[in-house]
Amino acid sequence: MATNEVFDWRRSDRRLFAAVALLFPVIILIGFGRTYYLKAAFDTPPVPSLLVHLHGLVMTAWVFYFIAQVWLIRSKRARVHMRAGMLGIALAIVVLVVGFFTAAGAAFGSASAPPDIPPLSFMIVPMTDLVMFAVLFGAAIYYRKRPAHHKRLMLLTVINFLPPAIARIPIESLQATGPLFFFGVPTVLTIGLLVYDTWRNRRLDRVFLVGSILLIASYPLRLMAMGTSAWTNFATWITSWAA
Repeated sequence: MATNEVFDWRRSDRRLFAAVALLFPVIILIGFGRTYYLKAAFDTPPVPSLLVHLHGLVMTAWVFYFIAQVWLIRSKRARVHMRAGMLGIALAIVVLVVGFFTAAGAAFGSASAPPDIPPLSFMIVPMTDLVMFAVLFGAAIYYRKRPAHHKRLMLLTVINFLPPAIARIPIESLQATGPLFFFGVPTVLTIGLLVYDTWRNRRLDRVFLVGSILLIASYPLRLMAMGTSAWTNFATWITSWAA
């Protein structure tokens, strides 16, 4: 690849990640604004528990961490970006621990659980989010010295956390479509980014492809498994251990 092409490729990547860094918090704010960030301005139920509030704070910290890391790369402060990686690992562990206990709380009638789905069945949705986050972020750390793979895996961790916010966008006609909407949008976004990335760089990033397949496949798989006795028994064991 010629020098000018490499420069254009890197500049294009920076623009893409800058766009994601802007879009990510906007979607989170729109989705959780009424029930969390701007709830003082709306007549919505209070935050169910201190644990849910802590979960909200931790996930907010992750959003800001991602934005900061993108900004460091755009400002060509790669060394600071790499040193901040240790902070990211620590924060990711907190995300997983707090997220696990918050997801387990859904089995006891969490306000975030849809009223028409048994809480134990619904618990597979946030639990799978955590598993996918652990897989994608773990792979991103593994490929930390290969920037092309690393940043694409980090992009997938962002998409992984979008469905809960998308599902809460206050447009009834969209909410009525259920999983078709809140899983469909991330699926289309992932495929679109994969196609664009392949076209822009004139090659398919196989790590990005595998990560995309895993993420997209997790959506129908969790829906198919949520009503099975195997999952219900496993979820019952988790809640009895986490209670």
